[in-house]
Order: sequence, then C-alpha cells, then structure tokens
Amino acid sequence: MPPSRQLTRRQIYRRRRVAVFGGLGLLVISLTYLPLTLLAPLAPALVTVTTPVDEIPPVPALDFPGYGASAIGAVGYPGVLAQSGVTTPLPMASITKVITALVVLDAHPLAPGESGPTATMTAADAALYGAYLAQNGTVSTVRAGMTFTERQLLELTLIKSSNNYTTSLAVWAFGSQDAFLAAARAWLTERGLDRIVINEPTGIDPSNVAPVDQLIELGRIALAHPVIAQIVATKEADVPPFGVLPNTNLLLGRQGVDGIKTGTLDDFGANLLFSADYLVGESTVTVIGVVLGGPDHDVIDRDILTLLESTVANFTEVEVAADAEAFATYDAVWGESVAAVAGTRVTLLTWAGAPVEVDVVAEDVRTGVAGEDVGDLVFTSGPMSASVDLELAADLADPGPWWRLTNPAALF
Repeated sequence: MPPSRQLTRRQIYRRRRVAVFGGLGLLVISLTYLPLTLLAPLAPALVTVTTPVDEIPPVPALDFPGYGASAIGAVGYPGVLAQSGVTTPLPMASITKVITALVVLDAHPLAPGESGPTATMTAADAALYGAYLAQNGTVSTVRAGMTFTERQLLELTLIKSSNNYTTSLAVWAFGSQDAFLAAARAWLTERGLDRIVINEPTGIDPSNVAPVDQLIELGRIALAHPVIAQIVATKEADVPPFGVLPNTNLLLGRQGVDGIKTGTLDDFGANLLFSADYLVGESTVTVIGVVLGGPDHDVIDRDILTLLESTVANFTEVEVAADAEAFATYDAVWGESVAAVAGTRVTLLTWAGAPVEVDVVAEDVRTGVAGEDVGDLVFTSGPMSASVDLELAADLADPGPWWRLTNPAALF
C-alpha cells in the first residue's frame, strides 16, 4: 500500500472512537425518541360545534275576555304568561276564601285524608248566619252545639262557599277575626303578595282586592298544597247534616279544569280563579288563570273555556334532539373524524313560540370509544330546560406507532 493511503494509529483510534460514540449516541437517541413518540399523549382533537335551528310552529293569539281583568300563568313558569285588562287591584270576592283556607292550614296543618280536630259552633257562630244573609251572602244553616271537623269546615268554605262557616273557621283557628287578619296579612307579606288586601275572611267586603298577576301566584300556592288542591277539585262533598254539597265552580271536569275558586259580588261581577291540566306531547301542563269582573258566571265560564283553548294551543312540545343527532365533530390531527351525538331523543316544552337555545359543552377528547360520554347538551326555552349526554358516535382510535414515529411535530 502506498504511504499516502496508510492510516496512522491515531487516525484508526479516532475513527473507532467516532464509531463507538456515534453508535452510543444513536442508541441514546433511540432510547429517548422511541418512548417519547410512542407514549406521548396525543393532542386533543379539534372540536367543531353545530347547533341546528328547530322550527317552532306558529301559535294563535290568546283569546282574553273583553271586560274586567284576566291573566294566564302555568306551574313551572314564574309570573304571568300573559294578561289583559286593568292592572290595578280589583275585588276578589270569594277568592278570598283560598287565602283564609291556606292561612288556617298553615296554623293547623292537615295531611290528605285527615279530618283534623273538631270545632263546636257557638252562639256567636249562629249569629253569623243572619249577618251574612242580610248582606245577600252565601250561607249554610247553623246552631250552637253543632260540631264539624277542620276538613268539613274547609269544604264548607271552598266547595259550598258559605260565608258564615268561613268566618267560623277563621275564628276557630285564631280566636278572633283580628288575630286571623294579622296572620293573613303576615302570610301574604312573607310570600310577596304585597298588593293583595284582605280586611275580612270571606270576600264579601269589596275592599278585599288583588291584582290578577298576584292571584296567579296565589293559585300556584293553592295547587301546591295537597289538601287545598284536593278540595278545590272536588265536584261535591258530603258534609253532615247538609248532605251532598255541589261545588260552586261549574267548570270542574270540563276541558281539564280542576279548580280553584269562584267569587261573586252583586256590585262588581263574577270572578273565577281556575286551573286546568293538559297533555302537550309527552309533557303535562298545569294552567292557572283568573278572570275578574265578568257579567255573570255563565258568561265568564264560556269565555274561560275559549281562553283555555287558545292558551293550550300556545304550548308546543318541540323535538330539540333526535336520537344520535350530531351536534359536534372531533377532528384528530392524524386525519380521523368522529361525530359527537345526542345520547337519546330530547323534547322541550315551549310557550308562545319562544325560541330554543342549545348550549353544547364538549370536553377535550384524544381517543375514545363509541358511546363514551364526552360532554352535555343543554336546551332552554324560557324557564324550561332539558339536558342529555353528548356521546361519541364511533371509536376514535389511537393512530398507532408508525404515525407517532413519523409525525413527532404533531406530538410536541
């Protein structure tokens, strides 16, 4: 070999050292790179949310009476849904008796089916008969020594609407009318019914007044009390010694009507605080309404049925999500795309064509399996809401070792 081609020992050593350390370097890099790429967490998939717009059918105008004051509300809906006529307080008449019954039950609770304690009528109770009869009020005969249970007195108050027994109930419960009135006014104040004025327990005094919006709230409170709700829905009650007493509310059982209380004053007109239950799609709707100052009960009963028909037509149950309907898409950095869908069909009750809003809460997803919960869908329309899980429609699988090794920039 020519001298110029021969390697010195130093050159050979240097080359061997480079080879050794180069190999060691490659080994170190491999031992570091492979675990980092193969075991590194994947970046979250890019999520794109889609919110379909559901069409809500048009609804008719509410058909309110053209006299006095009226309002419509519903259980689960705060305040009033709509009202018509004057907004100033008007005479409640015997709707007052609902307040009396609730205040008495607050002091002397009863459970459904219980009769409660017994009250014995006195000479003062007997005298009430003539006093209310002279005012052309509804009365039932009474004599000292007669006994009635609390439940029977409530039935005489709310079903028969006897003024004399309503006052007897209030005095029995509180000892005097003044004590009852103090309790009733405190009860109203505690519940925010500050524009309702009560000066005696029956409503025969026209100074017992209320605005229609607060009577809607009174109706909600009455229906929430199981004893009151049961009594006002009763068409007739057997109260010895009077026998069967028909309810003064002749709308009971018609078009879903199940309460609440009539009221009549000769110098003002006919009133009715009413409730009715309807099935709208799969939802039960309890409507509460009031009409004050009608010409007579035949007229307001007819007009209330018309109002109820237009009211229930304003409730619509909308399908806001079909089963497995897509609301989002997860796009992974390695090119795979998976939809996120509603876990089940969802419907929502809407009022008067109110729009439906959807809030899509989608969690970060790297990999997952079909059916896995990856968030929530929350639908709202007014005070109504419904929610359902957001689920992966298919597997979002790991891209595998080859993609990880060849796409390190997508991992770090």
